[in-house]
Amino acid sequence: MSARWPDLEVLELLVAVAEVGSIGAASARLGVSQPSASTSITRLERRLGLTLVTRSSRGSVLTPEGSLYVDWARDVLAAADRLRLATAALRAERNSHLALAASMTTAEHLVPRWLAAFRREHGDVDVNLAVLNSAGVVEAVRDGSRDLGFVETAGAPRGLSSATVATDELVVVVAPGHPWTRRRAHPVTAEELARTALVVREEGSGTLQTLVEAFRARGLTLVEPAQALSSNTAVRVAATAGTAPAVLSRLAVVDAVAAGDLVVVPVQDLSMRRRLRAVWAGGRRPVGHAADFVAVARRDGSRVAARDDA
Repeated sequence: MSARWPDLEVLELLVAVAEVGSIGAASARLGVSQPSASTSITRLERRLGLTLVTRSSRGSVLTPEGSLYVDWARDVLAAADRLRLATAALRAERNSHLALAASMTTAEHLVPRWLAAFRREHGDVDVNLAVLNSAGVVEAVRDGSRDLGFVETAGAPRGLSSATVATDELVVVVAPGHPWTRRRAHPVTAEELARTALVVREEGSGTLQTLVEAFRARGLTLVEPAQALSSNTAVRVAATAGTAPAVLSRLAVVDAVAAGDLVVVPVQDLSMRRRLRAVWAGGRRPVGHAADFVAVARRDGSRVAARDDA
């Protein structure tokens, strides 16, 4: 006897033969041809080493072994049906939910707009958002607790697929009375900035990583910061209070600069532009509602880029 599992289709066929009394009627019920149905049953009998059906001109009758086998087959088919229904329920549950994680800057300044656009198109999807630093986002996506993440890392995270959805730039900001605001004739240099104790985001944030990578590209090293804080708001408040110059996303300081609470200081020969990325585990492209959300973020990023270039 073969150790292979019997096909569920042939088990359904045998059950149908028991209920309607012939292979022809059973095949018609299941939508297969009679020759194909007869061949399937014969092949099963050969594999089992048993005669399950006695065929005659008056129809088909199960043998005693066949009747017993059909009783067992009904149990198998019932279990398979439960598995099918349970799998469908799991898929429906997953498809109706989208678990996001976003780094601080993205969550504060971009994700709310993306969520509003996504909900207009997919109002039946329950979206849950966790706000973490970029390292935390990467870890949450890697361990499967989040379907999709948004990070500000200088490069694409290893082991995850990613797509650029927008671009951003870090800027140096100071309180209005800071001496650097009067340095128009002699702008701050990258070397000078690297020697300055700054207010920065905490280890693991995409903002700090971008700053470190920008210095590294110039062969420079960031000195011990004046403060390393865990939110954009905290860094902004410290800079406004005059603690030290700070480095933040332009997105995070635009309102404070417009209000006159902070001043952007140009820095010579230091590029701090970065890509904002969607990250996910699995294939080269996101699937399901994750793909829909990435599309929304990309459309918004394209509109912002076109507006900034205008």
